[in-house]
Amino acid sequence: MNFHALGLMSGTSLDGLDICHAFFEKNEVGKWNFKILNAATFPYSEKWENKLRNAIYLSAEEIFELNSEYGFYLGQKVKEFIQKYSLENIDFIASHGHTVFHQPQKKFTVQIGDGRAIKLLTTIPVIYDFRSQDVLMGGNGAPLVPIGDELLFSEFDACLNIGGFSNISFKENGKRIAFDICPVNIVLNHFAKQLGKEYDENGNFARNGIINDKLLSTLNSIEYYHQNPPKSLGMEWVSEHILPELKNENPATILATFTEHAATQIAHIFNQYQIKKVLFTGGGTYNSHLVESIKNKTETEIIIQEKELIDFKEALIFAFMGVLRMRNDNNVLSSATGSSHDHCSGILV
Repeated sequence: MNFHALGLMSGTSLDGLDICHAFFEKNEVGKWNFKILNAATFPYSEKWENKLRNAIYLSAEEIFELNSEYGFYLGQKVKEFIQKYSLENIDFIASHGHTVFHQPQKKFTVQIGDGRAIKLLTTIPVIYDFRSQDVLMGGNGAPLVPIGDELLFSEFDACLNIGGFSNISFKENGKRIAFDICPVNIVLNHFAKQLGKEYDENGNFARNGIINDKLLSTLNSIEYYHQNPPKSLGMEWVSEHILPELKNENPATILATFTEHAATQIAHIFNQYQIKKVLFTGGGTYNSHLVESIKNKTETEIIIQEKELIDFKEALIFAFMGVLRMRNDNNVLSSATGSSHDHCSGILV
């Protein structure tokens, strides 16, 4: 059985909407093979970036309105993508949506972008809301990509994604565990903008800044880093635990210090779990200063593959989660999220 699927991903770093068109096939020995056929990022306009960035402050009524509006936005971008690559016979669209709230301890997580609106514009079956069921089952609703790491990227000891947050997945005692390590681009981009750039290109601001050792020590001592997985992070956590610690420093020092902090936390996990070979993906992989800083703190072999995989692995895996949902196979691993058992998640319309 094979599938042509579209995966949609919008990350917390707000650099745009990723759409990945991939082909999936299960071979005769039961292994999944995939090929990325087309992929594109649709950068957010200033209007949309502001809407999504400030969604956390909206009233309930305004959130519902934005959920519909963003759903139609996603549908429109899918139509543009299909037209751009002259696609036919897409089996389904799997949409992550855009996370506004993530509070699993209160049994809710909110990813806006109504899948019904996407279907109305495209007339293609849509799978969306992959996280809520897991949260209701006592899980973190995150991370979800470990099912893809398990079934598509098993040749690596671990997979690390560096986006708004860094998250990792690997096998321990025969079970795949996964968790968010620390914030990365959600903080770095914020302070790079104060220096006139959308992001800290190659980590140049951080490379030339001065590390504040006292601030670094304070960041490294935050309670979250000493908790055992499963665990996950959200923007609310950053607002409460990270930004207040940074408020009295200049942006260049913050970028230098926070980059060192992220490198320290990531390398610590590699060393703690004795990870030998790890696949790096996500926008933070292009931050050469961050990657060099990690390499200096660990003997773990870091693998960086083609640009397509760096940029679109998460969208690819959401497409794959859609494949599993269409087959009624489990697509969420309880060992990664902390829910009561493995399950098949996603609303199909």
